[in-house]
Amino acid sequence: MVKGANVGLATLSDNVDAVIVSLGWASPTGDGDADVSVLLLDGSGKVRSDADFYFYNHPVAADGSVHLLGKQPAGEGSEDRIGFDLTAVPVGIERVVIAASRYEGARFGELEDLRVTLADGSGEELLRFPIDDAGSVSAFIFGELYRRGEEWKFRAVGQGYDTGLAGLATDFGVDIDDAADAADSADAADAADGVDGVEAADAGGEGAVGAGVESAVEAGSPSPAPLVPPEGGEPLPAVPAPRRPEAQGEPRDAVRDEPRGEAGGEAGGQPRRAARPRTARRKVTLPKTARASLAENESWRPARLFPVSALKSDRDRETRATSVLLSVMAQVPEFGRRLTAGFGAPAGRMETFTEVSLPHGDTPRRPDGVLRVERAGKLWTALVETKTNGNALRTEQVQAYMDIAARRGYEAVVTLSNDVALEGSPLVEVKTDGRRKHKVALWHLSWAEVAHQAQMLIRHEGVGNSAHAWLLQELLHYLQHENSGCHGFQNMGAAWVPVRKGIDDETLCQGDPRALEVVESWERLIRQVCLGLGGELGQKVLPVRRARRGADPGERRARMADELCRDGRLHAEVLIEGAPGVLTVAADLRTGKLRTSIEVPAPEQGYPLNWVKRLVRRLAEAPADLHVETLVEGDGGGPRGTLERLRPEPADLLPKNGARITGFRLSLFKGMGSTRGNAETGFIRSVDDAVHRFHDGVVVHLDRPAARRPTAAAPAGAAG
Repeated sequence: MVKGANVGLATLSDNVDAVIVSLGWASPTGDGDADVSVLLLDGSGKVRSDADFYFYNHPVAADGSVHLLGKQPAGEGSEDRIGFDLTAVPVGIERVVIAASRYEGARFGELEDLRVTLADGSGEELLRFPIDDAGSVSAFIFGELYRRGEEWKFRAVGQGYDTGLAGLATDFGVDIDDAADAADSADAADAADGVDGVEAADAGGEGAVGAGVESAVEAGSPSPAPLVPPEGGEPLPAVPAPRRPEAQGEPRDAVRDEPRGEAGGEAGGQPRRAARPRTARRKVTLPKTARASLAENESWRPARLFPVSALKSDRDRETRATSVLLSVMAQVPEFGRRLTAGFGAPAGRMETFTEVSLPHGDTPRRPDGVLRVERAGKLWTALVETKTNGNALRTEQVQAYMDIAARRGYEAVVTLSNDVALEGSPLVEVKTDGRRKHKVALWHLSWAEVAHQAQMLIRHEGVGNSAHAWLLQELLHYLQHENSGCHGFQNMGAAWVPVRKGIDDETLCQGDPRALEVVESWERLIRQVCLGLGGELGQKVLPVRRARRGADPGERRARMADELCRDGRLHAEVLIEGAPGVLTVAADLRTGKLRTSIEVPAPEQGYPLNWVKRLVRRLAEAPADLHVETLVEGDGGGPRGTLERLRPEPADLLPKNGARITGFRLSLFKGMGSTRGNAETGFIRSVDDAVHRFHDGVVVHLDRPAARRPTAAAPAGAAG
C-alpha cells in the first residue's frame, strides 16, 4: 500500500473477524526500539475515556477487542504485534488508530525498514505498508482500521508527531493530567491497604475454578462473509495537527512509569508515578517471598494439583501435559487469551478437550487436544498436537491434522514441543490444497514460551483472582519439573559433536550442512534464554538482528555458518529493556570459553577520572574476575584489567596518550559445557548460566539509561 490508500478487509480474505497487525523496524545499532499503542475513537474522533487507550501499561481490552501481543525477532529487526477481534469492538467505535512512540530523544528517522503488515485469522499476510519518510518525530501513526457500514477497512496513514506518545494521546482525548493524579491516589490507597501477593484477591472476582459452563458443541461452519468491492477515493479523516512544544523534548513520563531506581522503585529521589489511572480492580500476583512452611521437616512435600511422579513413558507425559495446559487455559481467561490471541482466535468463551476421535480415511485420528472458542454464535477451532521430552514433531502426523481441519472447517492446527520455531524455518513442512477456499493456519508454541507467559502473568502483570494465580503457579511448577518432559529446547542436535571435532582438528569446511544445523540450534538456544530471562525480569528481552547481516533469515544463518567454520565461534546479541547497552554472548569452540559482555557508553559530561571512579563504585558487588576495558577513538585499544586489580586504582583505566574515551566494555569468561544436552556439563546449561550470571552480577549494577526530563511545555502531571 501507499500512503493515504485504503482497502476493505473483506476483499482480501474471508477470515477477517480477527486480524493481527504487526509494526516492524530495523535498527543499524541493534538497540533501537519503539512502543506500540492503540486508540479506539468514536464518531467525534476522540476516545470515549482513558480506558480506550492501549499501550505498554494497559495492553489488553477487557472485551478482547485489542491485545498487545509483544515483540518478536523478525528479519533484521523486530516486530510488535497487535491482535484485534473486530467482532468485539464496541458498536460506538468508528476508528482504531495504530501508532508507536520512541523515547529519550530518539526519533523514527533513525530506524530502518519501517512497515506495517496485516494478517488474517489464518496468519496469511494480506497487506503491507512500507514507510520511508518517517522523519525526525518521536511518535508515528502507522495506520488505522475503520468502519464503513458493516465492513472494516484499513487505511495507510503514515503521520508523525513531534510531541511523542503524551502529545498524541492528548490530541485524541486521553486526559494525561487526570491519569497522573489518579495514579497517585491509587498508589496511596494501595499503600494504606497494605495488600500484597495472593491475599489481594478481590471478593467480587471471577467465579470458582471449575464452575459449570454450557458445552460448545460442534456446529457447521458459518457461511463466508460476502466479498465487498473496494471503495476508492475516500478522503483521509481529519487528524489533529501535531503540537510542538517550545523546547523539543519527549514528555514520556506523562504516560509511562519512571525507570526503577536503586531503592524502592524510585528515580532521582522521587516516588515512581504510575502511568495510568487504575480503573480496574487490582490484579493479583504471587508474593515475592514464600510463606514459611508448616512441614515438620524437609522430607515433607507439598501436595500438587498436577503430580508428576507417576509419569513413566513419553505417551504419559504427552497426555498429561496436554490435559494440564488446556485445562488451565480454559479456567484462567487471561492465560488462555494470551496464548490464543497470537493465533488469530477471537476473545470469547473457551472450552478445551482431550481424547477426541476424528474420522480420517479407514483409521480415525486422535489429536492430543482440541481448542474451541465461541463468540457471537461462531466457533473458532484448533487441533492440538503435543510432543514432550525432546521428541520431534512428525510431518505426516501434522499433515493429517491439517487435512482434517481443512475438511471440517477448523481454523488452525497448533503444535507444542520443546523445540523453538525459527523465522523462515518451519519445524514441519506441510502441503496445503490451494483449491480449497477454507484456509487452515499452522502455529507452533514452545513449552518454554508457555512457561514464559505463565511467569509474566503470575509474577509481574497479574491475573483476576487468587485461584487463577494459584492455578498458574501449579502449571509452572509442573512445566519446570524434570519429570514433565516440558523443559524447552535441550539438545544441540546430532551435528554438535562432529562440528566441534571438525573445528578442533581444522577439517570443517565452509558449506558443510552440519555447521548450518549448529547455527540453527544456537539461534533456538538464544531465543529460549531470552524467554527465560524475560519471564524472570518481567521485561522485554529479545535477540538482536542487525541490519548489516541481511534481511533474509536463511542467508543470515548461512553467513553465520561460514563464520563458524572459519573462526570457530558462535555469536549473539541480546537486548534487555532498561539495560545501558546490548548484551553480547560469544562461544569460542576452539578454546571452550564463553564470553558475556556489554559496552557502556561514556557519559556526555564530566571528567574521565570521575567516570572510571563512578563505574568502579557501581561495580562494587560485581565478580572480581570481571574484565573492564576502556574504549577509545580510533583503532587502538584502551587500558584493561580485572575489577579486582582496578578497584584500588581506577585511574589505571585512563588512556596514557590522552585519547578520547568513548565507553567501557565489561566482560566475564567461563568454561562452556562440552556435551550437546542440558545436563550439568552440557553446552545449553552453560550458556544459560553465563547469561544469568552476567545479568545478575554485572548488568543490574549499572546505571540505567537516563530518562529525559519533560520540558515546561509538557502536559501538567508529567513529573520527573
